[in-house]
Amino acid sequence: MAVITASMVAELRGKTDAPMMECKKALTEAEGDMVKAEELLRVKLGSKAGKAAARVTAEGVITIASAGAASAMLEVNCETDFVTKNDSFLGLANAAAALVAEHNPADVAALGALSYTQDGFGPTLEDVRKGLIGKIGENMTFRRFKRCSSGTQVASYLHGTRIGVLVEFDGDEVAAKDVAMHVAAMKPVSLSSAEVPAELVARERSVAAAKAAEDAAVAVAAGKPVQSAEIVTKRIEGGVQKYLKEVSLFNQSFVKNDKQTVEQMLKEKATKVHGFTLYVVGEGIEKKVDDFAAEVAAQIAAAKAG
Repeated sequence: MAVITASMVAELRGKTDAPMMECKKALTEAEGDMVKAEELLRVKLGSKAGKAAARVTAEGVITIASAGAASAMLEVNCETDFVTKNDSFLGLANAAAALVAEHNPADVAALGALSYTQDGFGPTLEDVRKGLIGKIGENMTFRRFKRCSSGTQVASYLHGTRIGVLVEFDGDEVAAKDVAMHVAAMKPVSLSSAEVPAELVARERSVAAAKAAEDAAVAVAAGKPVQSAEIVTKRIEGGVQKYLKEVSLFNQSFVKNDKQTVEQMLKEKATKVHGFTLYVVGEGIEKKVDDFAAEVAAQIAAAKAG
């Protein structure tokens, strides 16, 4: 029997992008013949995993898990909404969230290195991910995760599988759960106005200034008096302050009672929110927009050239 070395397994994995254990099995079956082992993997997994790795994953699911006092939320992406219903994909997503809660990995790479087996793939979570790419035929990636274990209480909320929220708090659990639902609906960017990221404030101020300039140009064209620089500045700053209240959690009108702000509701319930994390599937990922006509034209051109 041929001796299968780690370097041989690594070489085959580099060629096929198949899971490590699958590479070792193929090399063993092929008695160390690299070409034959590659053929065996293509029969079993196809060339899907390597090709899929470059494709955009803008769909996916949010999963939440807990282990002891720790809670974790994870976003796992795939290419199409169809795969989000796949039992193997969901099993991978739920298991990954549980591993985050239990082991507190430093990053996605460390998460992938944790021990896990599923559907005959392993011994690591990353090996399972790559194996399922070959089995299902779509790229899938662990995008991001959040783990809370600071000693404060944690409330969570999942809106289907596409929106997830974690809220760190002290006080009333029902109130905190309501805040989590509020965050999912209203999508604030910070706890308070003072914590809104500077780049968002600058962008809003720029928009307000551009609108003021446009109004001034319209006034001039119509022969109407133009507002003074002082009034324009006040208008711009007023617009910025209005924006800050709209996007900061504590200043937003509470979704269950718009007569009070979230901050007022929390004070009434003797509850303090220390922070929140909001994940929306695919947020910030540029989705590919297929141009069918262009695709057909390209195929026709390629056929003529051939």
